[in-house]
Amino acid sequence: MVHFVGAGPGAPDLLTLRGAALLEQAGCVIYAGSLVNPALLGRVRADCALYNSARMTLEEVLAAIQKAEAAGLDTVRLHTGDPCVYGAVREQMDALDALGIPWDDTPGVSSFCGAAAALGAEYTLPGVSQSVIITRLAGRTPVPERERLAALAAHRASMAVFLSAGMLGAVQAELLAGGYPPETPAALVYKATWPEEKIVRCTVASLAECGAAAGIDKTALVLVGDFLGRGGYERSKLYDPAFTTGWREGGA
Repeated sequence: MVHFVGAGPGAPDLLTLRGAALLEQAGCVIYAGSLVNPALLGRVRADCALYNSARMTLEEVLAAIQKAEAAGLDTVRLHTGDPCVYGAVREQMDALDALGIPWDDTPGVSSFCGAAAALGAEYTLPGVSQSVIITRLAGRTPVPERERLAALAAHRASMAVFLSAGMLGAVQAELLAGGYPPETPAALVYKATWPEEKIVRCTVASLAECGAAAGIDKTALVLVGDFLGRGGYERSKLYDPAFTTGWREGGA
C-alpha cells in the first residue's frame, strides 16, 4: 500500500502524529528531496529503501512503488507541506488506481499556514477579507488564462503566491495591474518554520526591491493583502456578547 503523507512546512515537529507513525513503519520512502526537511528521514527504519523523487520521473516513482509492493512493503510518498497544494499527486493516485495498488492520503500543514504563523497573521479578518487565494505566477509552466495573477488580484482578497519567488518583478507588476494599491501590505516568508526562516515585510510596490535586497529568489511564499496591516478589522461576531450563536444567547 502507498501512503501519501504531508511532511509539513519544514519544522520536523510539525509532521502529524499519523504521518510520523506511517513514516516509522514504512519499508520504502519516496520523498521530495528538493523541499522536505531531511531531518524527517531520521524517523525511518534502518532497512528502509529511500528514494529522492527530485531526481526521478513519474515512471521511475511508480517503478519504485511496484518494486516495494512486490516485496510486500508499504511505501510512504512524502510530500512537502500538504500534498493537495502543488503536490502533483493526482497523477500518481490515478496511476496507482490503474495498477491496482491501494493508497491513502494523510494531510499535512501547508507552508501557507506556516507562513501566516510566522507573521502572526490571520488571512480571514472580519471587514478586511473573508477569502484566501492560493495561486502562482505563470512561468515555465502555464496557468489557465482566467487565473492569471492580475485577474485574481482584482478581488483584492488575501493572497498566498507559491512558486514565484524567483519572478518577483513580474509578480509585483501583475498585482499592481490587477488592482492592489501600491501601498497594500505584502510579505516574503522564506522557508517558513525552518531554522533559517526569514521574513521580509514590504508593500506591493516594493516587493521586488525588498526581495532582491534580502537575497530571496526561491523557497519563499509571497503573501499579499490588507490582512497584513495594522488594525482596520472588525471584531469577530463569534465572541461578541451581543451576538447569538448555537452555543450561547446574545444580550445587550
